[in-house]
Amino acid sequence: MTARRTPASDPTGRRTATSEPAVSRPTASDQAALDIQAYRLRLPGTARPVLDGVDLTVAAGETVALVGESGSGKSLTSRSVLGLLPEGATTEGAVRVGGEDVLTMTPDRLRRLRTGTAAMIFQDPRAAINPMRRLGDFLTESVRLNGGLTAAAASARATEMLDAVGLPATVLYRYPGQVSGGMLQRVMIAAALMGDPTIVLADEPTTALDVTTQAEVIALLGALQERFGTALLFVTHDLGLAAAISDRVCVMYAGRIVETGPAEALFERPRHPYTAALLASTPRLEAPGSRLAAIEGRPPSLRDEVTGCPFAPRCPLATFLCTQQEPALLPVEAEPVRRAACHHSDRTGEGSADA
Repeated sequence: MTARRTPASDPTGRRTATSEPAVSRPTASDQAALDIQAYRLRLPGTARPVLDGVDLTVAAGETVALVGESGSGKSLTSRSVLGLLPEGATTEGAVRVGGEDVLTMTPDRLRRLRTGTAAMIFQDPRAAINPMRRLGDFLTESVRLNGGLTAAAASARATEMLDAVGLPATVLYRYPGQVSGGMLQRVMIAAALMGDPTIVLADEPTTALDVTTQAEVIALLGALQERFGTALLFVTHDLGLAAAISDRVCVMYAGRIVETGPAEALFERPRHPYTAALLASTPRLEAPGSRLAAIEGRPPSLRDEVTGCPFAPRCPLATFLCTQQEPALLPVEAEPVRRAACHHSDRTGEGSADA
C-alpha cells in the first residue's frame, strides 16, 4: 500500500503533513466543508436572479471545479461563501460552511470565518495586495488582528506557509513590486493558508500568469490540497485546468448549475449541450490551423426574464419543450453520480469532445 500525505495536528492544534496509509478521495456524500442549497441572489434592476437555485457541495478534502463562460455566476458564487455580496443584494436559500449558514452570520462572525475557516485566492494578486506595504504585513495582519496570534507567532506561521509554497522567508521583507507575478501569486496562496482554513476558494488564480507559471501554480495547489487536506473550490473558464486539478466539476450557465459529475466522466462524455459546446470550443494542439469552434449567440441578459431552459436559444438539440419548461438538475440514467439539467441528456455527448 502506498503512502499519502494527509493532515494531522501538531501540538499547537494546526494541521501538518504526515505519512499515513492511502485513503479514498472524499465524495459529496461525506461531511461537507461547503454546502450551498437552493441559493438565489437578486440585484436591484434585474428581471431574474443573478444566481438561480444553485446547489453545490464540496466535501472535506475534495477539489471541485466550477466552470462556465464569463458572466455565468462563478465568481459571485465563490464570493458568497465569504459573505462578499454586492450592494443591494437579496438572497434566499443557504450557504453553509462547516454546517453554519454564512447568510445569517453577524459581521463579527463573518470576520472570524474569513480569518480561519474559509479563504480566497483572487485572480489578480497585484490588485489584491497593497503595493505600499511589505508582504510580511499582508500575510500576518489578519491572523494578528482577528486570529489572536502574537506578532512572533504570526511571523513564524508566515515563514512556514512561504516555505510550503516554495518561497524563502526573505519575501516577508519585500514589497509587491519587488517580486514576479508568479511569486506574488504564491504569496497569495500562502496568505489563504495562514488561518488553517477548511475550504479555499480559488477564483481563476492563474488568469494573469503565463502558461509555464500557470502549470506551476496548478501543481502547487494540488500538492497543498493533498498535504493539508483542505477543500478547494476552483473557479475557472479553462476546462483544461479544471480537468487537471478537480475531483468533480460543476458547469454553470446563466446563474444555474446545468451539469455536475466526476471530472473524467464529464469530460469524456458530457450530458448537457452547453458542456459539450464548451469542450468543442477548447483549442487543441492536434488540430493546428483548423477553425476554432464557437458557441453561437450569447447568454441571456439579466434584464430579460427566462422561460424554459436558458440555453435553449443557443442549443442545437432544443425543442418546443425546452422553450417552455425549465429542466431540473436530475441524475443521469445509469450514472447516478452525475446530474444534468437537460430534457435531452440522453442525446448529448457522443463524441462531443472531439467535435
